[in-house]
Amino acid sequence: MGGIELGNAGVLRPGKLRWLRAIGWMLLLFVGLTAVFALFTNFGLKPAVEATGGTFTTPKAAPQDIKLAMILAGLAIVIALYVLAVRLGEKRRPVELAMRALPIELPAGLAVGGALMAATLGTLWATGWVTIHPQPVTRLMPAVREMFQSGVLEELLFRLVAFRLLWRAFGVWWALALSAALFGGLHLGNPNATIFAAICIAFEAGILLAAFYVLTGRAWAPIGVHAAWNFTQGWIFGAAVSGSPGGFSGGPLATQPVAGVPAIFSGGAFGPEGSLPALLICTGAGAGVLWLAWRRGKTVPAD
Repeated sequence: MGGIELGNAGVLRPGKLRWLRAIGWMLLLFVGLTAVFALFTNFGLKPAVEATGGTFTTPKAAPQDIKLAMILAGLAIVIALYVLAVRLGEKRRPVELAMRALPIELPAGLAVGGALMAATLGTLWATGWVTIHPQPVTRLMPAVREMFQSGVLEELLFRLVAFRLLWRAFGVWWALALSAALFGGLHLGNPNATIFAAICIAFEAGILLAAFYVLTGRAWAPIGVHAAWNFTQGWIFGAAVSGSPGGFSGGPLATQPVAGVPAIFSGGAFGPEGSLPALLICTGAGAGVLWLAWRRGKTVPAD
């Protein structure tokens, strides 16, 4: 009844210093895939605009449909490179990307992510810590682009690469703690970030998303949770997402923290995911999913 395939051959074969080989392989994949995506989406934008008959001025001014196409193409390239790296470096098929499970697990993840963030915003509104007002819908495409980029790229890097290979190196519980701390810590570089907000991200998102990966053994559920979490928070409710107020804006609602309410309660300028209700609701959900995975024997790897 084991769960995730961690890799047991090639660079991850049993033997001397496997933990160190796993860490080195993790760093190579993490940095390499990040660099490829950044280079493709940044330097490929000008030729893409010009190939469609447009005139390129600045990346910000590029048409939204071309930006979305470049993000999707970049994600496809990164996924293909991950598959190739796993086949060559680990001598196995990447079952964590098995397509047969996508039609069930991705929609389920989307539903959970949207519900958790709606529950968080509802709690914040009911306590009077934020205001929520309707507004005209002005745009959608940037939010869709950000949803794909954060949901797919970050889950590939933080769950399939970082969490899995830390598990291979040190065991599941150390991997959970270290990958969550890494995920939260990197958010300290975001606008309006605070120590409390980073702790919230580490617990509520780092644990929740890893827990769905442990439970299913695949990327689709955590991708769905992450994507819907951001989209619901940023576009539907019009709140800041991880400290950035603009990327998801343009939806039917506008959410603002109430003046005078401490940021620990409202999320402040960082957004609702940096609030106490989000910490309690989403960490509780993550703990529940992790308990279910443990009960089903999924915290024991498949290899």
